Amino acid sequence: MVDVPLAMDNAIDVEAAKTKGITSLVAGHADVLIVPNLEAGNMLVKELSFVAHAEAAGLALGATVPIILTSRADGEKARLASCAVAALHRAWRAGADARARLFAPAAE
Repeated sequence: MVDVPLAMDNAIDVEAAKTKGITSLVAGHADVLIVPNLEAGNMLVKELSFVAHAEAAGLALGATVPIILTSRADGEKARLASCAVAALHRAWRAGADARARLFAPAAE
């Protein structure tokens, strides 16, 4: 389920969302946070990594191939997680491409 836009506090904290009168199944329960650009993503990841001690995976989509994004300060877990997300994305794309070929109209 997707619900946008939600401020960070409303996305991850049920009480914050309730206080602001936000009625949404996602508010306070977000599993994924999507950012509008690379700079915002960089800020969010660093905040979560350094303040909340979260592990993160970085992957930029939209280029010819997915781009794995890691920081020089990232540990082994973050680097491995980024590779794993890239591999999952590749598998998903391969499945989507196969389904598209399977259901494509026959050439005359």
